Amino acid sequence: MASRVTLNDIAAAANVSKATVSKALNDTGQLSARTRRVVLAAADRLGYVRPRPMTRSRSGLIGLVSADLDGRFATPALTGAENTLGAASHAVLLTNSRGDPKLERAHIDQLAARGVDGLLMLGGETDARPPVRPSTALDIPIVYTYAPSTDPNDCSVTCDNVAAGAAAIDHLLSRGRRRIAIIAGPEYYQATKDRLVGAARAMKVAGLRLAVPTRYGNWHESWGRTATNLILESGVPIDGIYCLNDMLARGAIETLMDCGLDVPRDVAVIGHDNWAVTATEGPVPITSFDSNLQEIGRRSARLLLDIIRGNPRHGTMLIGCSLVVRQSTVAR
Repeated sequence: MASRVTLNDIAAAANVSKATVSKALNDTGQLSARTRRVVLAAADRLGYVRPRPMTRSRSGLIGLVSADLDGRFATPALTGAENTLGAASHAVLLTNSRGDPKLERAHIDQLAARGVDGLLMLGGETDARPPVRPSTALDIPIVYTYAPSTDPNDCSVTCDNVAAGAAAIDHLLSRGRRRIAIIAGPEYYQATKDRLVGAARAMKVAGLRLAVPTRYGNWHESWGRTATNLILESGVPIDGIYCLNDMLARGAIETLMDCGLDVPRDVAVIGHDNWAVTATEGPVPITSFDSNLQEIGRRSARLLLDIIRGNPRHGTMLIGCSLVVRQSTVAR
């Protein structure tokens, strides 16, 4: 039945001319992103299948759609991707959706109209996101970077937060710590869940339990202070704190020091993200995990180039986090 759908059928459904339908389906002519989107949606709805050309000309352009508002995650990943793509004679067209699905949709349509060879969809956190389903039969390769797609058939690259959580506990254990507490961000974040899964596994292997229940809050330094005060007020002795980001770790360290405790002699503290300003310029340099965002960007770009060259890639690739040891866990 799909083969019987004609351009006239699509034109009637989209309320445009047959010529407009032809331009939209063949990515030619001057059409607005909205018109192209309406036509391609009508074609999909009717079950129209475009004949695939034997070869597809390449523009040498890669579209990168970022959802990261402040660039903290996007900038290093973009750097890694650009270095890889530039070496392969591709240029990057960067847009920012600011986490707005409608704006993301518009950016994708505009990039598709420019004839990009592929898309990198860059998220601002590791929570899985819905897959991009262009309102079209456009066959544009897509790789999801940092925020993986919920569709296992898609190609995604993100960091291995489960392994990082386990390694954080193992590091504290290697420093002789046994009474460990955890300060987390919001409970619903995937990064929180994954790091805690890894931490729980490492504690179980060591035959230990957390000294106090995990303290959930936000990602801000102020919560690191508040949570640390709550732990100390509980009266339960601790000698190590795993904070799920560096801001929390900085707040924890400052509170411990305000209470007359030495870091790391009395309490060792470990963080995550390895943000230079936060991790290195506080009262005690913070041992932290680097999520290797540049490598995530590089690997995403390589996979996208593979797909463009006709080598399909599926599933989620996990990039390990690197432990950067500083004074908060190892005294100098």
